[in-house]
Amino acid sequence: MATWSGQRTRLTMLLHIILFTSLSRAAKVMFTTGTDVDGVTRELAANRYPALYTGDYGDCMGGNSLFSISKFDAAYYADNMTIVLHMDGTSSLRNESLMMRIAVDAYGENRFDKIVNPCNLNIASLCPVLPDVPFRAWVEIRVGPQQIGGIPDIAYEIPDFEGTTRVQIFASSGQQEAGCFQAAMQNGKSLSHAYAIAPFMGLFTMVAIIASFSTAAYGISVPHMRMHHAHSLSVFIVFDTFQTIFFSGALSVKWPSILVAWWSNFAWSAGFIYAPPFVQSIHSFAGVQGNLGHVDGSGPMIINRGEHLVDKIYGRSLMTRGSFNATDPWRYEWGGDPVAPGLPLPGTWSGFPATLAAIGIPAADAFVFGLLWFLIAVALVMFAVIGVKILFEGLAKARLVKEDRLAYFRSYWVGFLGHALLRTLVIGFFMLMTLAIFQFKIRGSVGAIAVAAVVFFVVLMGVTSLVAYGVWCRTRHGTFTITKDRAVFYRSTWRVSIILETRIKEHNLEVKPILSIPVYRLRHNNHDDDYPTVHLDQLYVKRFAWLTARYRRTRWWFFAYYITYSFVRAAFIGGAGDVPLVQVYGVLALDIVNLAISAISKPFEGTRNTAMGVWILGLCKILTTGISIAFLPQLKVNRIITTALGVIIIVIQGFTTVALIILIILSALSSRLSLLRNQEEFTPRWLDKVRIRYFEKMQTKAQDRWKPPRGLVSKDDEIKGPTTPPSPHFSVTGVRRGSKIEDDFDGSTVYNSQQSLREKGSDQSLTEQPRGRHSQAGSARSWLSTGSLPRTGRASRMSWSSRECADPALLERPDSTLAKRLSGITFTVTPDDGSSMMTRDNARVSGESTTSHVRPQASYRSFRSQSTSRASSIHEKASTPTPTRETFGLPALTRPSTLPEAAEPDE
Repeated sequence: MATWSGQRTRLTMLLHIILFTSLSRAAKVMFTTGTDVDGVTRELAANRYPALYTGDYGDCMGGNSLFSISKFDAAYYADNMTIVLHMDGTSSLRNESLMMRIAVDAYGENRFDKIVNPCNLNIASLCPVLPDVPFRAWVEIRVGPQQIGGIPDIAYEIPDFEGTTRVQIFASSGQQEAGCFQAAMQNGKSLSHAYAIAPFMGLFTMVAIIASFSTAAYGISVPHMRMHHAHSLSVFIVFDTFQTIFFSGALSVKWPSILVAWWSNFAWSAGFIYAPPFVQSIHSFAGVQGNLGHVDGSGPMIINRGEHLVDKIYGRSLMTRGSFNATDPWRYEWGGDPVAPGLPLPGTWSGFPATLAAIGIPAADAFVFGLLWFLIAVALVMFAVIGVKILFEGLAKARLVKEDRLAYFRSYWVGFLGHALLRTLVIGFFMLMTLAIFQFKIRGSVGAIAVAAVVFFVVLMGVTSLVAYGVWCRTRHGTFTITKDRAVFYRSTWRVSIILETRIKEHNLEVKPILSIPVYRLRHNNHDDDYPTVHLDQLYVKRFAWLTARYRRTRWWFFAYYITYSFVRAAFIGGAGDVPLVQVYGVLALDIVNLAISAISKPFEGTRNTAMGVWILGLCKILTTGISIAFLPQLKVNRIITTALGVIIIVIQGFTTVALIILIILSALSSRLSLLRNQEEFTPRWLDKVRIRYFEKMQTKAQDRWKPPRGLVSKDDEIKGPTTPPSPHFSVTGVRRGSKIEDDFDGSTVYNSQQSLREKGSDQSLTEQPRGRHSQAGSARSWLSTGSLPRTGRASRMSWSSRECADPALLERPDSTLAKRLSGITFTVTPDDGSSMMTRDNARVSGESTTSHVRPQASYRSFRSQSTSRASSIHEKASTPTPTRETFGLPALTRPSTLPEAAEPDE
């Protein structure tokens, strides 16, 4: 036992020694002494990260270099003012002496330029170079403050340093360039964090999708569901914002490197999610050729010996990059790889290819790559809708949710699926058109061009046909008229506003015009007076809500305009790249016109959609394109200035993104209010007042009635004078005295009074019952029972609990206000100002009047009772369909003393 114990101890010690030796050997680091620009001397680790270093590299002779390079790393160490160059490879030059030129550029200016002789630097493998013999060049050059003084100190800290290192190799005998290699320099800091930022923005996009879908799927009344859905943030606007930011890099200008890195975070929204196997699988179809293991030219080449060089130069051998050696004391982990086939030369940030190169996708693969991810998105949308259907059916079967939860969606899920797929097509329309037109411009393989042509034709014709059919279905029962009008410019409180002259005359407004210009208006006049408005036409909403749901009643046609605008913008961005001036100025003019049209028309019903889709996104497009003019190659603006302008664009687009995220959060909260609209008890209670105001504002906006802008006063109002503000008061509109037990009367009197009531009828405002309902107790209605008493008998007073003495509107009241609202019974609502207002049933579109019951109300009451009465007017209820058209009406507030105003026609 002792022998075995001693052997085990010695074995353990031996293993510890071996492990310690291995760790010590692996952790061995070489140190050197260096002095920085300030004269401070210190010991420096050999494997430290330099201030600037290169990444991926490529052949700057377009693949015609006579060298095969497997390693090309360059760096600048600011702590000892040293430039280091490491290059491995082979060449087919036979016994040729070489000269090398090393140049470092930063922000468009040459910062270091030196010609070296490999023989003077003791690089034996290049002095001279032998055919197919591997060489390894390690160059260390010390520089002075005057050589690197042009590089500002901020360049070492600012993200995405813009600089390149280029090495040119010359054959001494022929004095011709035999090789050229270039790599982009970096400082380790970048704004490109697609792996972190893209999932973060994707999470908020999912929140917007869920909020939008839930408002569209919850409810029983189609117009009521559309009204709540219109106030959720549009998913189309979310993707339009992200795609606008990414496709800003499709303009054919020379971008700052910091912008290209920033746009890589938004590539996912346009269908560019980098996956190496996915990219390589479509290389051959898209016509991309090349190898990743080396950078060199192709085929043999003969150089003329007329100037002392007659040897033939043959093809080069291929070398692979050496693996990282952890035991090498001079090891370093920074450095790049050969640029992938089809990507532009590192250090060039021009046009859309540079924006795609930042995410590793060649320009030739762009269309096929985006199309495949779009098809994957379509499949995901399909599975998501079907999954929600299956999920709620399973939960209902297991009785984990109520049986009628999302009943309308579960009954018509196929229609919801169709709407979701068509909406996805609209979201991807701009992206597909831009990439297809871009594919036509760059040519590429025959297969890629054929697929692009088919997709371009099918998507364009399909979307335009659906849009045209949607417009025709709404306008086929009327005629179009062109009327002449004038747009009047006038000065408001802080800006110049525009109003139509017909509006001024119609409302008798007092306007001090600055100038006016003639305009022509296209209006649609429907011949059928009983034809419902666009959002109350249930059949039209079921067919085209994916196009019109979020637009105002009088701006339902705006989808046709925006599809046209998107296509024209895609044509400029994707097809006008060969003429940068036309492309940039054309896009800028188009965005300015779009903002003007959108601001004047105010197409969206929801405030958040208007703020984001019209103002924030519109201004972001104009400012981004306007600043991009400075990046045109013809202007030759200093690169430091262009970098500063690029930072300004990032700030603008960053604020746009933050605003979008905030609006997504607000939309999620408001969507929750919409999903709880049929609950009378709302928690927390302090939000109940906010919920009621939100729903009342929603109903007002659904009517879409024109109101004079702020600052404009009607002359009629000035004549009438100011109105006295309402004050709290109490009023009694009627008193009914019930019989008392002490009352003595003759039986004939009772009989006569009852006979009179049967002939004349009771007071309408007190006893009229809703038609078709007979829930009043029979004992309370039996008036003849009192007539059977003797003449000298005393009639017993009715019980105070008798339903006859109650208010007639309460006689038919169900168990709760919500149930009453859903049952279709009308009741009185008294607003805060004390004026008597009532809700009404959803009348049929044909104009059938509804019966309402008015009962005495106090002008002040407790907040809780007031909230209950006001909230009841926004509960959703389905109306009874008429034989001619199945429609649902929106609940509305009307004054009983006046008839409701006639709705304006859908323009």
